[in-house]
Amino acid sequence: MSKKSGNGNRISLNKISFWLLVSAAFLYVLSLIFNFIDVLKVAVIYLQAVAAAAMICVVAVLAWRYVANKPVVWKVLYFLVLLIALVGLIIPAVL
Repeated sequence: MSKKSGNGNRISLNKISFWLLVSAAFLYVLSLIFNFIDVLKVAVIYLQAVAAAAMICVVAVLAWRYVANKPVVWKVLYFLVLLIALVGLIIPAVL
């Protein structure tokens, strides 16, 4: 990822994070609207799961940057916590 800031054509993690936040907010607003419509209540869980999954992806990249140069125990903890977060995201959507 590029560390360049500003209006350049290069993709930066800051730019991705901003547009992800905008997208997640849109999905959450959409899920609030769908929650009031009985037929679309099932879609609410999936919309919220997609928003959370996208945010977990960005946070996982940043967290890996933090633990990449740490001892092995940090990397094991990283993968364990990431796995728990993903399972916690998938289980409610499936059940």
